[in-house]
Amino acid sequence: MDDPNQIEPPPSFLAIYSTPSGNRLTEPVAVVRDRYELCEDLAQMLTGQASLNQAQDPREQREVLAKTQAALEGPESPVQPAEAQWVVRRLAELLAWEPPPES
Repeated sequence: MDDPNQIEPPPSFLAIYSTPSGNRLTEPVAVVRDRYELCEDLAQMLTGQASLNQAQDPREQREVLAKTQAALEGPESPVQPAEAQWVVRRLAELLAWEPPPES
């Protein structure tokens, strides 16, 4: 049976759920798609909040992104730490800000 879901997570997100060789997913594709949808929606939602800060200076942008990541890595967060990092990098991309260094 064909999968009716048209959503294809980008390679940057698939890497979170891939084996070290990158050849297989560590979770079922439906789970990965659901997690991607959550993370993409979260990044889109956060653009409004982050842009309210009117951070024009790259140092201010880094601070906004760092605080956002810290909040997303908190115990009440709906995302895993690796997903939180992806959300923050996606947020930077959406805002045309320099992404934080990968950790």
